Amino acid sequence: MTHVLILCTGNSARSIMAEGALNALGGGRFTAYSAGSKPTGAPNPFALAQLEAEGIDPGFARSKSWDEFAAEGAPALDLVITVCDSAAAEECPYWPGAPKRAHWGLPDPAAVTGSDADKAAAFADAYGVIARRMAALVALDPAAADYDAQLKAIGALQ
Repeated sequence: MTHVLILCTGNSARSIMAEGALNALGGGRFTAYSAGSKPTGAPNPFALAQLEAEGIDPGFARSKSWDEFAAEGAPALDLVITVCDSAAAEECPYWPGAPKRAHWGLPDPAAVTGSDADKAAAFADAYGVIARRMAALVALDPAAADYDAQLKAIGALQ
């Protein structure tokens, strides 16, 4: 079982959708979690709606601090992925076990203004990128000699 923590600043949109996508696509081989450096306190309703549209029950979703995953008794992490540039630039807590790290930034759909249809479209687009990246992660062979390079390259997938 590979344990993956997906980080963003607010833990309300991209990281929540990535957690749901990886848990859905991981075939029982992955357990995904998400957290934020400055959690907003609640998942974005458009993120929850997008998960539902993808057939993923958003009941798991809650906005939480990354401190939960640095505390005693937290799950041992194999991989930490940042999905926003600000979280990638922050000084992260010490993660027990020294997991691999990757940055797979993408624009924040929550920053889109306009109608609800415009916002929903931004979340759908972001989810599409997230799902392609998570599918690529699931397909990787961790024993491959170029695993780290492949892991990094996933962040360029659109």
